Amino acid sequence: MQTQEIEITNSTCKLFIRREDLIHPFVSGNKFRKLKYNLIQAKNNNQTTILTFGGAFSNHIAATAFAGKQNGYKTIGIIRGDELKSKINENPTLKFAQECGMIFDFVSREDYRNKDSDSFLNILKTKFDDFYLIPEGGTNELAIKGCEEILTKTDIIYDFVCCSVGTGGTISGIINSSFSKQKVLGFPSLKGDFLEKDICKFAKNKNWELISDYHFEGYGKISIELIEFINSFFGKHKIPLDPIYTGKMVFGVIDLINKNYFPENSKILMIHTGGIQGIDGMNIKLKNKKLPILKIND
Repeated sequence: MQTQEIEITNSTCKLFIRREDLIHPFVSGNKFRKLKYNLIQAKNNNQTTILTFGGAFSNHIAATAFAGKQNGYKTIGIIRGDELKSKINENPTLKFAQECGMIFDFVSREDYRNKDSDSFLNILKTKFDDFYLIPEGGTNELAIKGCEEILTKTDIIYDFVCCSVGTGGTISGIINSSFSKQKVLGFPSLKGDFLEKDICKFAKNKNWELISDYHFEGYGKISIELIEFINSFFGKHKIPLDPIYTGKMVFGVIDLINKNYFPENSKILMIHTGGIQGIDGMNIKLKNKKLPILKIND
């Protein structure tokens, strides 16, 4: 994948960004990696239907819907928030997924919390018959296998590898394929200390750390400062950043560089995990709140 150097001032560090967002126009970044081996397994299992979970602006829902259509699968999305049932046409992500043929089942937020329970899954099996299950966010063993392919042997030149963290799948794959001399830094997009436990389920190496100071008050939260940063970054480098994941990570890395967190002459690689499709939905929310919008095209 394309890797670009990012110019930074007043620092001896060298900063680079891996453009995983350019892998595919609709199944970009870590979603492509996570779905790759799951789709192969579904085919090997002779499955024709894929069922998964997500929220209103889920990158995973959009990617699964398109990948399913492209590969001949029926797709079902269990969507958090039954109030969204009447708002599909107002939601760019759900509208796109529906146009790709995804069938929705909207559930209350209370019921959604039980999505991993046997009783909830049994209800889904009764309702939809046989299906191949992919967890929320796409994270499972096969997803980790796909994310292990983000780094290659040539990436041994980097001292630090940085990525955003949602469910922990992407960083787990990166940790597993990283080199012993490297430090992998994860930037969670949500609050809470549960992520370390989740990552430890999949990560084989110990050369990693979570930097939890750049979630901007939690998942889906955004500030004028972050909006201005993303817009400025695009204006300078022509690289769009999503506000949920990669935008926060890049903000954090550059802030840490300015605070001399990294040793002199460090080579730092940031992983752009995609998520650009969610910007349209975020801009609708920002307009409703009369806040500045994200500008990620000329």
